[in-house]
Amino acid sequence: MKAILALEDGSVFRGQGFGAQAEACGEVCFNTAMTGYQEILTDPSYKGQIVTMTYPLIGNYGVNPADVESWQPHVAGFAIRELSPVTSNWRARHSLGDYLESNGIPGIQGIDTRALTKKLRVRGALNGFISTREISEREAVARAKSWPGLVGVDYVKSVTHPKSFLWDETDGQSEIFELARGPDNVIDRKPLPPADIPIVAFDYGMKYNILRRLRQHGFKVRVAPATTTAAEVLAWKPAGIFLSNGPGDPAVLDYAIKAVGELVHSGTPIFGICLGHQILGQAFGGKTFKLKFGHRGANQPVKNLANGKVEITSQNHGFAVDPATLPKDVLVDRINLNDQTVEGMRHRSKPIFCVQYHPEASPGPHDSTPLFAEFRQMIVKS
Repeated sequence: MKAILALEDGSVFRGQGFGAQAEACGEVCFNTAMTGYQEILTDPSYKGQIVTMTYPLIGNYGVNPADVESWQPHVAGFAIRELSPVTSNWRARHSLGDYLESNGIPGIQGIDTRALTKKLRVRGALNGFISTREISEREAVARAKSWPGLVGVDYVKSVTHPKSFLWDETDGQSEIFELARGPDNVIDRKPLPPADIPIVAFDYGMKYNILRRLRQHGFKVRVAPATTTAAEVLAWKPAGIFLSNGPGDPAVLDYAIKAVGELVHSGTPIFGICLGHQILGQAFGGKTFKLKFGHRGANQPVKNLANGKVEITSQNHGFAVDPATLPKDVLVDRINLNDQTVEGMRHRSKPIFCVQYHPEASPGPHDSTPLFAEFRQMIVKS
């Protein structure tokens, strides 16, 4: 099966197709993680994007139902250097190609992903068109040029859960476990702490591992749709509020900015990540802007300005908060060491903090996991 990936600047990459016989438009971006392709595919933050993996061999450990980050994959398309011809892992239930095919997502392999990544780093993110069907290069480029892009588009409403629900009431989805070494693959399961702190988590496109982490730190989590009002949230009497990750342009989410702005004045402790960080920044009175090519991968260095420590973090975002637009009562306490963009904020007088990255990782390093415990301590002290 032949495949094509065309960019709005006229570039064309031809390769072999895998996954579904389909076509799609999206913003072409790259992810530098070496593993975790399944979690990347199912992260709702990738809605409307064609993801390129910079690591050359993808698919070697297959796909399993335990490691998904939402109810379905959300990427528009998938571009890689080489698809592993062998799926070899005791947890695998499907090959990567079969998984994409069953979900209607086109993939392309055999292209020069280094050249594509370099182009995106130099030119910035580009709109693209991917197809595993027969189509001319001229038509493919025209399709890429005609796609309107991510700016000004609300993708959150298409990925949020439509109704509120309590997460993992029976403690069957958030268990803490470790895989013991040895030939028998024994799983060491640890009991969860009591769920003694009720919180509301806004679902702007939330990953499941965020919910698992919150439960593992003793939170009783009610998940709320992105359009939930501040009055509805406060009626549930939460001890704290969590703002999740999500896709698209944060500047168009007026309903979310309004609700969070009202909650900021309620005095309830708030913790936001990724898109939640950007929404909170706007609720404070700041503005956001689009990054040249975004931060996507599991190796982004972030400096904590309060103590000088550096965290290696997992990130997935194409927009950032403009620090020059923030009011004086908001402190920027973390920056990205690659480009000095804002990676963390904290209100000087209210129990509110947020980070631009993913402390739940999945995939990625666990340097930032203590932020969930910090959120709990903030609630206990407030």
